[in-house]
Amino acid sequence: MGGALGKGDSPKKSWVPETKLEAKMVEAMQRRECHGCSTRSFNTIILKFPKIDESFRKCRAIFEQFDEDSNGAIDQEELKRCFKKLEISFSEEDINDLFKACDFNDDLGMKFNEFIVLLCLVYLFKDDPKALHAKSRIGMPNLEATFETLVDTFVFLDKNRDGYVSKNEMVQAINETTSGERSSGRIAMKRFEEMDWDKNGMVNFKEFLFAFTRWVGIDEGEDE
Repeated sequence: MGGALGKGDSPKKSWVPETKLEAKMVEAMQRRECHGCSTRSFNTIILKFPKIDESFRKCRAIFEQFDEDSNGAIDQEELKRCFKKLEISFSEEDINDLFKACDFNDDLGMKFNEFIVLLCLVYLFKDDPKALHAKSRIGMPNLEATFETLVDTFVFLDKNRDGYVSKNEMVQAINETTSGERSSGRIAMKRFEEMDWDKNGMVNFKEFLFAFTRWVGIDEGEDE
């Protein structure tokens, strides 16, 4: 999800986005990080998993509504009609970029978990006058509260506020939760590996979201 500039630079200083959408994602997250976060430990997030899972599952009706051919996936044209119905004013280029980014398996169809990730990215971009062209919220207050929890969690993990989470930051976050436990390092590395989908040693917000849907029990396997 990013590339290094030079051998002598540290990964955190040299990491650059590979796509326009990733750059917008990082910029939007950095703006959000300027406000700080309310999360104090990873355990507080784990305790919220059941409530987050319930909130996600309420999206199922929305997903099925816009899966017009009932094939278990939303294609690009269905997504455009979905955005229009939800009054999300993105350009066609922006919608195509989001679809490509969230169609994680490149099968030209957005599964339920991928749809949740996309909606959360829409939420992240909603207050940014430059990133995409969203001028309003999604219009689902309960779901937006869940998305705010996820944004807040990422802010908690991203200790140096550069828009990415590194292995060291994940270890630090878990250590703050499990101080004194010998297994904390292993727990942190397992969680990080689950987030680092492309195995490049850095996690952006989209990768974090995909891992989170699995942590709370929502994944693509549900649709099979």
